[in-house]
Amino acid sequence: MRELLRLFDCAPVLVDVGASGESPPVWRPIAAASTYVGFDPDRRELSDGPSGGYRRSLIVNEAVTGDPDAADVRFYLTRSPACSSTLPPDREALSNYHYAGLFEVEREVAARASTLEALVARLGLARIDWLKCDTQGTDLRIYRSLGERRRGELLALDVEPGLIDAYRGEDLFADTHQHLARHGFWLSRLQVHGAVRVRAESLRAAFPEAGDRAAAAERSIRRSPGWCEARYLRTLESLDGAARERHAMLFVFALLDAQPGFALDVALDYERRFGADAWSARMRAEALAAVARGRGLAARAKDWLRRRLG
Repeated sequence: MRELLRLFDCAPVLVDVGASGESPPVWRPIAAASTYVGFDPDRRELSDGPSGGYRRSLIVNEAVTGDPDAADVRFYLTRSPACSSTLPPDREALSNYHYAGLFEVEREVAARASTLEALVARLGLARIDWLKCDTQGTDLRIYRSLGERRRGELLALDVEPGLIDAYRGEDLFADTHQHLARHGFWLSRLQVHGAVRVRAESLRAAFPEAGDRAAAAERSIRRSPGWCEARYLRTLESLDGAARERHAMLFVFALLDAQPGFALDVALDYERRFGADAWSARMRAEALAAVARGRGLAARAKDWLRRRLG
């Protein structure tokens, strides 16, 4: 994939909004060719920079907001840094779940904030190629705060919207998916996460002697859906008029996301738009090789299962 990016002279710009911890593992194979920019105002889990050997990397200790008139935002620092947000937790809705304590607000701070459009312009980034948003309830409005041109240039988008009202006024999955599907993206990956739905007082009443009631609940009660991790890729139809380099980068992103079928679609669409050349032949060959590897893995797994079952 790095070789393909070199052939097309592509240098992906990868933006991570909510950048606590490490950068997304899916980006590591192309890190050496990419620019990484991370934003997060909560420094409790914010590293000095991502590991993985990025061509260029930058961490900005600033909040990203969807409000173009806001110079700062109120940031709710919760007991778990992963639950901190610019939205207040919905205590009533969360009280039905055993992990509500993680959302307990320890303090509120004012954080300098700008829209993503303003931050990208200030940093001198020409565009964003892949955007990851994990902002605890504001992913859709962050995406929509980008100008029309930058939204049109975006090729991949990772969001983590809620399925329940963990925050007051948050962007839920249903609205997020509907908007993205109407504006040139298709859902490539969806992983649902959740928590045990049981009130803390119910656990205390049922297990008065237990030490870690939450751990006991996790071991014995099925989790209910609470939020999801979703990945969207740009549709071919929305690439009308785009340069051949954009097709090449979308092709690489499809391979990174283990979507060799869509990568083959991109390669053939490239040929239709620009004509067959050495680049299109290489893309077609790489896509077919990825499909073949998948078939080989499936065959080996089937053979292993057959042997295990006798």
